[in-house]
Amino acid sequence: MHDIKSIRENPEAFDAGLARRGLEPQSAAILALDAKRRLVATRMQEAQNRRNEASKLIGAAMGRGDKDEAERLKGEVASLKDTLPALEGEEKDLTQRLSDVLAIIPNLPAIDVPEGADEADNIEVSRWGSPRTFNFPPGEHADLGPLLGLDFETGALISGARFTFLRGAMARLERALGQFMLDHQTGTNGYTECNPPVLVRDEAMYGTDKLPKFAEDSFRTTDGRWLIPTAEVSLTSSVMGQILSEAALPLRMTALTLCFRSEAGAAGKDTRGYIRQHQFEKCELVSVVRPEDSAAEHERMTTAAESILQALELPYRKVLLCTGDMGFGAQKTYDLEVWLPGQDTYREISSCSNCGAFQARRMNTRYRPANDSGGGKGTEFVHTLNGSGLAVGRTLVAVLENYQQEDGSVAVPKVLLPYMGGLSALVPA
Repeated sequence: MHDIKSIRENPEAFDAGLARRGLEPQSAAILALDAKRRLVATRMQEAQNRRNEASKLIGAAMGRGDKDEAERLKGEVASLKDTLPALEGEEKDLTQRLSDVLAIIPNLPAIDVPEGADEADNIEVSRWGSPRTFNFPPGEHADLGPLLGLDFETGALISGARFTFLRGAMARLERALGQFMLDHQTGTNGYTECNPPVLVRDEAMYGTDKLPKFAEDSFRTTDGRWLIPTAEVSLTSSVMGQILSEAALPLRMTALTLCFRSEAGAAGKDTRGYIRQHQFEKCELVSVVRPEDSAAEHERMTTAAESILQALELPYRKVLLCTGDMGFGAQKTYDLEVWLPGQDTYREISSCSNCGAFQARRMNTRYRPANDSGGGKGTEFVHTLNGSGLAVGRTLVAVLENYQQEDGSVAVPKVLLPYMGGLSALVPA
């Protein structure tokens, strides 16, 4: 959500930020609606003040025996009582209209985000690891997986397209990956383990900028709840509506949860294999920090995500997204792209985003600086960040392709051996 006061004070900067996103100027229309709302609010306040004043004057007029003046004042009060509901309704309607307009405008990019139209304009920041040299043509996971327990046919039979049934050692390997990620993010990187709900209310989805714009990308239950598209929704919303103490910051939370996405905007993309599923597991990272700490926290979070890939010895590259490829709520995003030898390319496995105060305004989440004595006047909006540490299914894909052997087996990465119950390889059935 955008700060209307900031738009009033510097509409040119607001429109310049939108232009970097490839959007037309919107400040003029927003400020016209805001001015109308403020005018109605002023008229409403004046009417309320006059009603209160006139009500007091009735008693004074009656006290001095001026019945005509008292009757006139009573008529004025009655008229104002009729007028006020209409003004209140108009003010409420204009406030909602303004909120609706602001709610569908994306976050403004940070100054160091590169200009660009799409992923072709993203900037590679660094690479880690060297792709393995194979003495045989490496296969794709969709070809390797079925003989190892990645059962696409049964998943589709039970639930339809983009669902997969994992069996035996393959299911164990996915569980091992998730548990390792959670253990590493808590034990090494200092995140607090959480186990949040995966069904949430509208307020949680709205606060984390998934509503109203991305409603079609998520699944909704018959009682009006939403299946989370990412644990970012649950973790970030855990501070919704709160005023936090400065001493409580930073908050660093992680959760390994099921996630659900309708993939409404991904028709025809990655229909083969395990890359893009309706149901998947992800180890999510969320931070809630002071505004002055969010840039450094973004780097820290991205490093935490990278540490999983490094521990698994999976080659990857770090990419800074351009203005045209960033997510709706982000002001700056790093993507981590893992090397997939079967596809001979790098594919996204994590996005780490700094949302600034964008989500905090929608959630009305603030903190009170230590030098504020109370009363709420000194509160400021927190900054929120989120990232994948990592997407478990995509990491499974990366392990299958990078650790494949010529005989069709897949070696288990060393760091996962303690989680595998003695298994050191997945062997074709």
